[in-house]
Amino acid sequence: MTNPYLKRTIHRHNVASPHLDHAREFLVYLPPGYDERQTYPVVYCQDGREFFNLGRIATIANKLILDEGLAPILIVGVTVDIQRRTAEYALTGDLNPAYTRFFVDTLVPFVEAHYPARRQPQARVLAGDSLGASVSLQLALEHPTLFRRVLSLSGAFYPQLQDRIAASGDLSGYDIFMCVGTEETAVETHIGPVDFVAINRQARDLLRQKGASVTYREAAGKHVWGFWQTMLPDALRHFFLTSRMS
Repeated sequence: MTNPYLKRTIHRHNVASPHLDHAREFLVYLPPGYDERQTYPVVYCQDGREFFNLGRIATIANKLILDEGLAPILIVGVTVDIQRRTAEYALTGDLNPAYTRFFVDTLVPFVEAHYPARRQPQARVLAGDSLGASVSLQLALEHPTLFRRVLSLSGAFYPQLQDRIAASGDLSGYDIFMCVGTEETAVETHIGPVDFVAINRQARDLLRQKGASVTYREAAGKHVWGFWQTMLPDALRHFFLTSRMS
């Protein structure tokens, strides 16, 4: 008998955008019992292949929906070329403006035109790891009418983004789930070794000072998918467990 947690429906798309010089691939997970007559919240994941293949987010979502009453969700995984990742995801990256315009002007409208996605900002969650969390928070800060909820796995909240948080107005409508591994105190990055525990604590405090609701977790772990995968069930429960949403 097929394991019901592993029986997943995942669509693959390629979409052209005037903001990018190439078509961008993304994956769309459909929940068990998917019905086009209903509408669904959506999780938009940076590093889409990694969220599906290494984070196993589709399998985790299946299990939580079938066993724990998680609200059925759509999951969109946006792929990235590793050679362009820093340029697209980092706030100071050369390709960051083009990538964020693609996300807002092309990706979200495409998803909402082809799938029964809910269109309120509370029904869209931006998810990312490291720099993927950075660009997710950036998108939420820059487009509050679209995004107010962020799932951050060891966010690369460098000084430029912290300055952006500090310059923001009232963030009381924002809901942020953050986690970081306690062994992430000297992570090698494109700017040299970074203490991710320190920068996540700093970002947490800034967000709370601005009124955002922040759920913050530190647990034993390194800056790798082996750790982030263990954090995903609680992150999805935070946003979508039916008992929390009622």
